[in-house]
Amino acid sequence: MPRSMKNDNFIDKTFTVMADLILKLLPGVSSEEKKAFAYYRDGMAAQSEGEYAEALENYREALALEQGEEDRSYILYNMGLIYQSNGELDKALDHYHQALELNPRLCSALNNIAVLLHHKGELSLQAGDEETAESLFDEAAQYWIRAIRIAPNNYIEAQNWLKTTGRANLEVY
Repeated sequence: MPRSMKNDNFIDKTFTVMADLILKLLPGVSSEEKKAFAYYRDGMAAQSEGEYAEALENYREALALEQGEEDRSYILYNMGLIYQSNGELDKALDHYHQALELNPRLCSALNNIAVLLHHKGELSLQAGDEETAESLFDEAAQYWIRAIRIAPNNYIEAQNWLKTTGRANLEVY
């Protein structure tokens, strides 16, 4: 039974019923697209409850069915979030990069890549490898700059870090 049918939360059930109704009424939505959306919805529900293995399974099914690049980018992004939560940073980075290939303006993926690169830079600093750390910080800066160009009012902490480290080499602000 799909997760959406097991949910005891009134708001989630209401959303599910409404989403299913809209899908049934929309012309031109294929059965594959409906299935992809159902898997995606169930993946989001499982993810919000911390059921990451179930969420990933649903996202993989949605990814296999979904044809739209933007929708696929959000599926990949959510998978990246799960891998990041589980400490699988390289898998998370890979999924964020895949999401960006499909949707280059996905600010949250740009930001999360920058966060992970910055984290890896901090780890390199702690290990005494300043050269690698600086390279990772420079790379993180480039992702934050891209995100800020798209959404200039977001990522205030990143903007401050860019300024204080001298990496804010663009007229974004």
